[in-house]
Amino acid sequence: METRFFHGNITSAQVAQALLAEFNRGSLRAQQVGDQDHIVIQITTQPALQSGGHTAIGVEIKQFEDGVSIHIGQQEWLGIAASLSKTALFALKNPLSLLSRLDDLAQDIENLQLVDRIWNTIAHVIETNQASLELSERFRRVICPYCTTANPLGESNCLACGAPLGKVQPNTCPQCGYLIADNESTCPNCGFVFAKVG
Repeated sequence: METRFFHGNITSAQVAQALLAEFNRGSLRAQQVGDQDHIVIQITTQPALQSGGHTAIGVEIKQFEDGVSIHIGQQEWLGIAASLSKTALFALKNPLSLLSRLDDLAQDIENLQLVDRIWNTIAHVIETNQASLELSERFRRVICPYCTTANPLGESNCLACGAPLGKVQPNTCPQCGYLIADNESTCPNCGFVFAKVG
């Protein structure tokens, strides 16, 4: 569905712990599968839930050298769609029956917002740990292809030999944090189109 890359002092275990704390309660159940570098959090509705339809979603968290990539899979909609259809059918037959299905309707609406709730929880963990979609300080250096001197990010010419550094400047997609090359006009991960400068 969607993958985002967060750079900085953040681990997959920190993200997984926040998701488990947020979603392993109430009408939802969350469980962790995998090790410290590659974790999958499965979030589902409780099997014996009294109201609303069933839904499930997987969140894949991978550790990389300077951050984490997070992929949220496709949410299962069939149970929610069936529950909403049942509510609509009852309302068509007898509009007053809608009152008896308010709990189902509220639970279905909450389940439909699950992906947004997951991204909000992740955003809070990322912000708390001072990570972001931008490159971290550790990678804010550009190596000159001619003399191999490390230069600050954004420097147009090498400080040592004066060679142009324009084509070796690293950047990240502002939409998903994916590391992109200078000559790319579209993010290969999320398809975001960059505005041309100049």
